[in-house]
Amino acid sequence: MSQATTLADRAIIRLSGEDVRGFLQGLVTADVNGPLPAWSGLLTPQGKALFDFLLWADGDDVLVDCEADQADALVRRLSLYRLRRPITIARDPALAVHWSAEGSEGVPDPRLPALGRRWIAAPDDGDASTAWRAHRLALGVPEGIAELGQDKTLWLEANARELNGVSFTKGCYVGQENTARMHHRSKVNRRLVVVPLAGEDADELRAAYPDLGLGIAFRRVEALDPAIMPGWLAEAVAG
Repeated sequence: MSQATTLADRAIIRLSGEDVRGFLQGLVTADVNGPLPAWSGLLTPQGKALFDFLLWADGDDVLVDCEADQADALVRRLSLYRLRRPITIARDPALAVHWSAEGSEGVPDPRLPALGRRWIAAPDDGDASTAWRAHRLALGVPEGIAELGQDKTLWLEANARELNGVSFTKGCYVGQENTARMHHRSKVNRRLVVVPLAGEDADELRAAYPDLGLGIAFRRVEALDPAIMPGWLAEAVAG
């Protein structure tokens, strides 16, 4: 029996119609006209994360790999921006997100190659979500509303620059002004990081995973402990 690779807690939204890349380009943080897949965010005008997701190309369509629990809300939000454009935005139940920590199927996760490989296909009968979460948190990578919050975390505080989740050259998008200002002034004073649960104040945790002994919390940059920082973040902070 082959190992399950479906991430059952993810869903696919399909955008089809006239110039869907152009539509998304003015909304999200990633360069949709560049190589896909790409990790991206949809932000508030102040630059705080509302949704995070991965964008995939499927011919002229764009597929949004997002949290299943937030898919309908994301469809509604994107539809608000559609206005009169001839674009269809809807969940695609025939497709699922797949993940494997190793192997040759799919492509490396655009955030961090060590996260493993990811692809879009019909679902299988299993669920790899628990293994994916453990792998992701072991590498210090937060994602989703439970960890990033909604309208609570500035996009660069979620390590979007280090995890390839933002373009500083593509032009305007929602939340671009404050995000670009923080980048150019190097004013990212705190980071959302994975921390050991032992000794943590529960009130200071954004999310907790007792089964893994890990949680998600903000840390001031000057107070970051190198012992618990993943290498990719330690290099970024040191630089």
